[in-house]
Amino acid sequence: MGKNLDALLKEERIFKPDEELVSNSNIKQWMDMHGIKNYDELLEKSAANPEWFWDEMARDLVWFEDYNEVLEWKAPHASWFLDGKFNIAYNALDRHIKSGRKNKLAYIWESEKGEVRKFTYFELYREVNRLANALKKMGIKKGDRVSIYLPMIPELPIAMLACARIGAVHSVVFSGFWAKAFQERAKDAQSKVAITADGFYRRGKLLKLKDTLDEVMEHIPSLEKVVVVKNTHCDLDMKKGRDVYWEEVIQNESMECSCEEMDSEDPLFILYTSGTTGKPKGVLHTHGGYAVGASTTLKFVFDIKDQDIWWCAADIGWITGHSYIVYAPLILGATSVMFEGTPDYPDPGRFWEIIEKYGVSIFYTAPTTIRLFMKYGEKWPQKYNMNTLRILGSVGEPINPEAWMWYHQHIGNRKCPIMDTWWQTETGMHLITPLPITPLKPGSAVKPFPTIKAEIKDDEGNTLTKGGGHLVIKNPWPAMFRTLFGEPERYVESYWSKFPDTYLSGDVARLDQDGYYWIQGREDDVLNVAGHRISTAEVESALVSHPSVVESAVVGKPDLLKGEEISAFVVLGEEYQADPQLKNELRDHVRKEIGPIASPSYIGFVDDLPKTRSGKIMRRVIKAKVKSEDVGDTSTLANPESVDALDRAI
Repeated sequence: MGKNLDALLKEERIFKPDEELVSNSNIKQWMDMHGIKNYDELLEKSAANPEWFWDEMARDLVWFEDYNEVLEWKAPHASWFLDGKFNIAYNALDRHIKSGRKNKLAYIWESEKGEVRKFTYFELYREVNRLANALKKMGIKKGDRVSIYLPMIPELPIAMLACARIGAVHSVVFSGFWAKAFQERAKDAQSKVAITADGFYRRGKLLKLKDTLDEVMEHIPSLEKVVVVKNTHCDLDMKKGRDVYWEEVIQNESMECSCEEMDSEDPLFILYTSGTTGKPKGVLHTHGGYAVGASTTLKFVFDIKDQDIWWCAADIGWITGHSYIVYAPLILGATSVMFEGTPDYPDPGRFWEIIEKYGVSIFYTAPTTIRLFMKYGEKWPQKYNMNTLRILGSVGEPINPEAWMWYHQHIGNRKCPIMDTWWQTETGMHLITPLPITPLKPGSAVKPFPTIKAEIKDDEGNTLTKGGGHLVIKNPWPAMFRTLFGEPERYVESYWSKFPDTYLSGDVARLDQDGYYWIQGREDDVLNVAGHRISTAEVESALVSHPSVVESAVVGKPDLLKGEEISAFVVLGEEYQADPQLKNELRDHVRKEIGPIASPSYIGFVDDLPKTRSGKIMRRVIKAKVKSEDVGDTSTLANPESVDALDRAI
């Protein structure tokens, strides 16, 4: 990264936690049980003895056979809860069936069209068992891979749990990906069975998912069977002997299925990175450690209680959905809302309507979604009663302070703390995050979760306390990925080779005077302007703090004199008009917020920014356009029309 990253944007607002929330929080009650007086002591004690902390957490789960050792760490390889016999599906379902939660709602599902399906834990258990039995009859056994290509319908978590129950390894492919993305993932995993749907609706338009899969079936020789959910009942071709309907294969299956006793370290799932650059990486997670880490973080970070209605508004095709829609909420016996549609369809009040309708108490979404709602204005949330909300969350990318404040004021009614969580597909669980007991700063992920040792390093490996640098993790954690599927050398090279025995996150961050972490984006999202290393996230945040701007993307354009000059693309609120005067006003605004060095040389107005189907801005495409280069593969874009719009703005 060369010299240290310049930290230019200052944020000094502090929001102290509500005393009642603190005293009743899961983490405070746990601390009281263990004689831990405050947050600092919690971090110190857990950091001094991580194995003690995680042993305590693992005891909350059901083990068929107890583990002999909490951790074996031979960097960069970790084994957690050695020789313990475990199954995550048993902990997500069976133990609740045997307790008072048997008839508690596990999921409240709503479709884009407004259809509602509800599943108690017992109903979910029976559906999982029926599919698990059907998969076994298809020849699926422990260690076999199953590719799941489903939209956000209840059959998706059912399929995942059925695989886990019999020891198969599931690989979920986001339903918004095109055929080639599914092909490369299923082929790499050597999956024997694919589970898909006939189609699904997106903004009222029918998308035929099975047709997409059919395009590439001949290129995936390992696939023997395709199980198809009748979701829309649209017409489709079924290949005899290969394609079978979900409803038919489970029809006569038993509602009981024995649960495979897995080793704690046995594989649970492969989840491929989005593949925006290079070959997608097959991140491999295991049963035991992942279950402990994901459930513990949900319990303490979001303070989940038995009466809560939890809504993680992500897609299960990503790690957020795996950890915090499927596995952790079910392990904790929570009631979750699961939504198939998009945030602003048929109108920008859809999310807030759902919160009101189901009495959601904890809500977790992405900064991209918050900025989308900022564009529509506060009039939409004002239409709905969201007084049931008590905690909010943010995930997926750094949240700029103005989006944080809008979220806090207009969704949280100035009373809900925001858990701004930093973690990754590879980490499996929150690593840097607030807790309900911590003071908050808008835009900061606060401090590492108990036991996690994070640091900021420069290129030479020196630990930094000022300015920005590489964000690294110095010690193992239970939900960490174990390898990259079929690529152990790439695992070491990509994540563990830069600094000895240290996980390189690929993100840049800085520390402030209070030890709070500020995530500044990916390492390649850094500008070099006249010798200054400037985070694109800071410039974007400064732009969005102007009342006219709801979203921005900043990239560097090569410049012979400065090295790079700053190019910004902005999306305006509905009531604002693009004109040269506003461009100058925005430049002056950034100059005042950060300094003259960060003022954009170029500002372009666009209606939308290129985004992946998970909502992340695809800066690679914007950079290519600015440099007049080939934009490359855009198959993961949710809005390909935005690419051509960039040409008109440049």
